[in-house]
Amino acid sequence: MLIYEYLPHELARLGVIARAAALDRRQVAAQIHLAQERAGRARVGPAEPHHLSELFIAELRRVQWERIAAAMDRDQAAVYTPSLDSRAVRCEVQRLQRLMTEVAEAERSGVAAVEISRHRVYRIGTRPVAGRSRPGVPSPVVHLLAASAEAAAERAWAVHGKDGGLYQRTGCRITSVVQVLPESGKLF
Repeated sequence: MLIYEYLPHELARLGVIARAAALDRRQVAAQIHLAQERAGRARVGPAEPHHLSELFIAELRRVQWERIAAAMDRDQAAVYTPSLDSRAVRCEVQRLQRLMTEVAEAERSGVAAVEISRHRVYRIGTRPVAGRSRPGVPSPVVHLLAASAEAAAERAWAVHGKDGGLYQRTGCRITSVVQVLPESGKLF
């Protein structure tokens, strides 16, 4: 049985917290502004076929930056220190409890092998196959949770590349697979 060590919203939260460490209020305010811009761009972008989307990720990050600013204001902190952020600590404890509960439930149910997987979120970009592009129609983008870039591409193709699937309907092929959560170099 596969159990995720980190869920997408946990990856987004932890990535922002790691990035915010030691930033002052001005720097956090700048990050809020960037996160709001990113969320605004994602809102007007094309809809994605899954709940896990550019908009979902952008909103998770925006909310987290705003929460960090509010925590700094409340605590009158000059710089952000994750270990002093009670909400961040509580969320990490809850993540670990979720993980332990899922493992215990799997073991109780008699699952022979419990696998804790450290998945990441990947953005799978596409481009129209030569001769099939339509002006003004953006190529579909999909976000998936997977163990590797290769696994993300395989899963995207398995779901959307079959007859009648998104890639077949739009005449697109996968051209890029980019890790978006956690951001490269963050967490693990």
